[in-house]
Amino acid sequence: MGRVRRVLRKPAVIGVLIAGALALAVGLVWFQPWKLWVDETVRESVPAVTGAGRPDGTGGVRTLATGELISHEHRTSGTVRILQLPDGTRTLRLENLDTSNGPELKVLISDAPVKPGREGWHVFDDGAHVSLGSLKGNKGDQNYALPAGVDLNRYTSVSIWCDRFDVSFGATALTRA
Repeated sequence: MGRVRRVLRKPAVIGVLIAGALALAVGLVWFQPWKLWVDETVRESVPAVTGAGRPDGTGGVRTLATGELISHEHRTSGTVRILQLPDGTRTLRLENLDTSNGPELKVLISDAPVKPGREGWHVFDDGAHVSLGSLKGNKGDQNYALPAGVDLNRYTSVSIWCDRFDVSFGATALTRA
């Protein structure tokens, strides 16, 4: 025990321990590894007026585009739909989303092509893209308002994007309905 105390009293050893503790703290803040074990489930309903009086029961909500998410950096699945509401506003809806949680996750609509595998991981912020905001949860159903100026002929893909590491967790090409 005396030998350990002598080693711990040396300034170089103290400096290395302090540097190691600082590096660990910075790494924990940057990577947020606890998010790998914490799921956030969101259950938002389809934004709509009541379907009373409409034979299809949709309340006037139209589907403009759809897509199925594929995995990129993290295993990701779910459906994306672009909905037009009776008042003319549009909403991007994620349904049955299942992906990993992570730091600074965003929902991006982009002009980038969706590529499977590693070559598709980093492309969604290269060209034109619009962030629809932070991902509300890594599981479930959720809605994001689509800005009025977003042209669905130009913006043809959606990505669950990690802003911290500039990587797509999963993405889909949009197919017009």
